Amino acid sequence: MNQLKAVIFDLDGTLLDNNQIHLESWKIYLKKIGLNISDEDYKANISGRTNHDAVEHIFHKKMTKEEAEVYYLEKEKIYRELYAPIIKPVDGLIDFLEELQNANIIMAIATSGIQVNIDFMFEHVPIRKYFIKIINSTHIKNGKPDPEIFETTAKMIEIEPKNCIVFEDSTAGVDAAIDAEMKVIALTTTHTEKELHRADKVIDDFTKVNFEELSSLFKS
Repeated sequence: MNQLKAVIFDLDGTLLDNNQIHLESWKIYLKKIGLNISDEDYKANISGRTNHDAVEHIFHKKMTKEEAEVYYLEKEKIYRELYAPIIKPVDGLIDFLEELQNANIIMAIATSGIQVNIDFMFEHVPIRKYFIKIINSTHIKNGKPDPEIFETTAKMIEIEPKNCIVFEDSTAGVDAAIDAEMKVIALTTTHTEKELHRADKVIDDFTKVNFEELSSLFKS
């Protein structure tokens, strides 16, 4: 019988309830250059994906890494300035991480984000000690919903996908976790429960889940 050995967390919208800030940051940045993005377009095509993929979608063209960085690094600077005064973890996160650590569960982060934003989170939310690996967009070629980021994380923490649970908030992330053959729990920070129906379980925050419930997903 399979059993839980590792938990892999997305970052944006999962560890932090920050996707509304990301959306606002995109709108502020794009307004400066005469463009706009709708809430619906953001949810469907930007949330959960790499900045490179986001920029190519917004501008409707393929770009090199260097070309895309010109756009998204400025947007991410706006994001950090907006979010710094109010940044906090999703409710229940710290206690949940402690519970997993006490149960000797391996933990990692697999995010489509960039390192400067990861460092920004750790500066304000002291949770770095819980994670043995931090995987970001520079470690992969294909962003979510491609399963590469979760497959790469499993290899780096040396745990079989069948023994992993992913926490995600985006539909792209849920699809990626499923295609990586991992269990997945989705948070309703960005999408509705109905939109996240493919997940094994849907929760509002980390007060709604515990280690025993995670383990029970492997008994069915």
